[in-house]
Amino acid sequence: MTTDVAPAIDLSGSSTTAAKLTLVKPKRSTAGKILDFFGRGVVNLVLGIVAVFWLVPTIGLFIASLRNSTDNSQTGWWTVFTRPAQLTFENYGNLLANSQFMGSFLNTIAITVPVTVLVIVIGALAGYAFAWIQFPGRDWLLVGVIVLLAVPVQVALIPIAKLFGSLGLFGSIVGVVIFHTAFGLPFAIFLLRNFFTQVPGELMEAARLDGASEWRIFSRIILPLGMPAVASLGIFQFLWVWNDLLVALIFTNASSQPVTVAIQSQLRQFGANIDVLSSGAFLSMIIPLIVFFAFQRYFVTALLAGSQR
Repeated sequence: MTTDVAPAIDLSGSSTTAAKLTLVKPKRSTAGKILDFFGRGVVNLVLGIVAVFWLVPTIGLFIASLRNSTDNSQTGWWTVFTRPAQLTFENYGNLLANSQFMGSFLNTIAITVPVTVLVIVIGALAGYAFAWIQFPGRDWLLVGVIVLLAVPVQVALIPIAKLFGSLGLFGSIVGVVIFHTAFGLPFAIFLLRNFFTQVPGELMEAARLDGASEWRIFSRIILPLGMPAVASLGIFQFLWVWNDLLVALIFTNASSQPVTVAIQSQLRQFGANIDVLSSGAFLSMIIPLIVFFAFQRYFVTALLAGSQR
C-alpha cells in the first residue's frame, strides 16, 4: 500500500516554478512559556533591586540638594516622599550666584578638558608608534612606559612642586594640566598600544603599497578602528581628573582651585551647611554622568571587543 504525498511546490503555470519553503518554528508548551516568563522576571527583578540600592546615595544627595538647611538638619531626606513641599531650587540658585563656586567649576573644566584631549592625542600617537613603527630602542622605551605605571603619584608631589615653583607654574592651571597629563600618559600609551596591535597588519601593508603616509594610515585606519578604546580612555581620564582632590589641593591656589577643593573647603568651614554641600556635590557629579552616558556605546563596544580576544 502506497500513499501519494503531494510536493510542497506551487505550479503557477508560468515558465518559472517557485518552491515555497516554510520554516516551522516549534511551538512552546504552556508550561515552558510560564517558566520563561518567571525566569526573565526573576532576573529583571534582581537587577532592578540592585540598581535601586546602587542609586540610593545619588537619589539621597539629589533630594538633599533640593531641601533647605532647616529641613536637612531636622529630618532625613526620605521624608520628602510624605512632605513634597520641602522641595525647592533655591539652593541651586544661591549656588549659581556664588562667584567663588562658579569660578571653581570653570577651573575644573579648564583643567579636565585639556588634560583629556592631550592624553588622548599623545597617547594615541605614541601607542601607534609602539605598535606598528619600527625604531631603535622601541622595546626598551615600552618597558619604561610599563614601569611608569607602577610609580605612585605621591612620590612625585614634592619634586614636581619644587620644579613648578622654580618655573613659576605652582598654583596655576597650566601646572595642574601638565601634572595630570604626565601621569595619565603611561596608562594611555599602554592601553592604546595593546588595542592597536589587534588591528590586522595587512591593512597597513596594503595602505603603504598604495602610497599612504604613516599619518594617513593612523588617521584613516587606526583611529576609526580604535575609536572604542579611545572613547574608553577618554571616559576614564575625564573622570579621574574631574574627581581629583589630592593634586588639586597641592598645586592650586584660591584663584585656580577646582570644584573638588571648593567643596572640601565648604565642608571644612561650614560642616552643617548640608544644602550648599549637597547641591555643589550633585552639580559636580552631573557632568561626569553626562560624559559617561554620551560615550557609553563606545565603552561597551570596547569591553565586548576585549572579551572576544
